[in-house]
Amino acid sequence: MSTRSKDQSLEAADKLCIEHELQAYGCRYICGVDEVGRGPLAGPVICAAVIMPLDEDSLIPGIDDSKKLSETKRCTLAEQIRSRAICYRIGSKSPEDIDRVNILEATKLAMKEAIESLPVKPDFVITDGNMTLDISLPQRHVIKGDAKSYTIGAASILAKTYRDDLMTRLSARYPEYSFAKNKGYPSKEHIQAILDHGLCPEHRRSFTEKWAKD
Repeated sequence: MSTRSKDQSLEAADKLCIEHELQAYGCRYICGVDEVGRGPLAGPVICAAVIMPLDEDSLIPGIDDSKKLSETKRCTLAEQIRSRAICYRIGSKSPEDIDRVNILEATKLAMKEAIESLPVKPDFVITDGNMTLDISLPQRHVIKGDAKSYTIGAASILAKTYRDDLMTRLSARYPEYSFAKNKGYPSKEHIQAILDHGLCPEHRRSFTEKWAKD
């Protein structure tokens, strides 16, 4: 094995401390969960739940907090994660859901949806952040878990690439808002587009009241 490959393997192993602790207690299927899209003005909040194989031969080097990775690297890793995962699912809550129950509750619901739709029942769930979910499974939340846990990192990459692709497709439907570029976040150009054109169906009304009333 080359020096670089050894370094990458060690890096992946360093992010398995939580998973190894749970394995020591007899957990086999450990589900990592993360979200993307809590802050944008438009588009859904997306959550991914994934169960990864944790044997050394199956580890994917380079998995990390998706925000630390380039778009090209995220897409490459997402493809590897999808092909190697024991299973994964995506949960989504629409702008209407977010406006109805607020972004925190919508995020929790999307996480629950993703977890409960997995074809393999997890023995334990680890989530990024500090949210406790309304699920019957044992769970633990991990602050900055997408950078600390291999499994949560994998979920963060799946969620980010899924939402980015969705927002790019929505950009073709609503080109004036440049969703492919801003992914729905409040850039200067996005806010100006709202002022010029009003809101589209993908905007969160509770997030955009200061710029538009329709």
